[in-house]
Amino acid sequence: MSNKDTPARRRLDVESRREHLLQVGCELFAAQPYGDVWIDEVATRAGVSRGLLYHHFGNKRDFLVTVVEHEAARLREATAVGQDLPYKERLLTILDAYLAHVETRPHGYRALYRGAPSSDAGVRAIMEKNQAYQEERILEALSRDGREAPPLLRLAVRGWLAFLVSVCLHWLDNPALPRQAVRDLCARQLGSAILSTGHRLPDGVRVTVRYEDVPGQAAS
Repeated sequence: MSNKDTPARRRLDVESRREHLLQVGCELFAAQPYGDVWIDEVATRAGVSRGLLYHHFGNKRDFLVTVVEHEAARLREATAVGQDLPYKERLLTILDAYLAHVETRPHGYRALYRGAPSSDAGVRAIMEKNQAYQEERILEALSRDGREAPPLLRLAVRGWLAFLVSVCLHWLDNPALPRQAVRDLCARQLGSAILSTGHRLPDGVRVTVRYEDVPGQAAS
């Protein structure tokens, strides 16, 4: 058996092909509604047969669910940072990692939050899992003692995550907005959401800025 025919080489080829198909699907689902994406279009753009696509993913709906799960997993992996950092650095580290992922995986982010139909039970389950993960990451960074987060604080973080998604989608449509400005906006909103619940930030944690620090908003 030659080197090119080894099981490891064949497995790598299969994994690479599958990754390529997911990327093509990601780009198409990001650019148009689910109903406007055709399997033949995916196959043609990927340079494979329709039969091969069905072999890997079963049908169009299963293909979409796989794309969504793939991108959700990549987002969770990208934001699994900061556990070993001091508490005062964790929140902004998570936010920076989130925005870096959005910037480097624009098609994936759009496919995840704009291209996937929320009416599909499988897609909803993936999105809820992803939401719960991001929510817990933020809440963990707000507590040093491991106690359960108060319901109002949990609600505030959940609402902020919805805000974050909306801002990021708008940012992708308007890439001229500086990333630092987007980051500062999201950080200020997170800080405001947390403090509005009466929750006290851990000592040293700072996720917002003073009003007078905002350009053009100096106190009179």
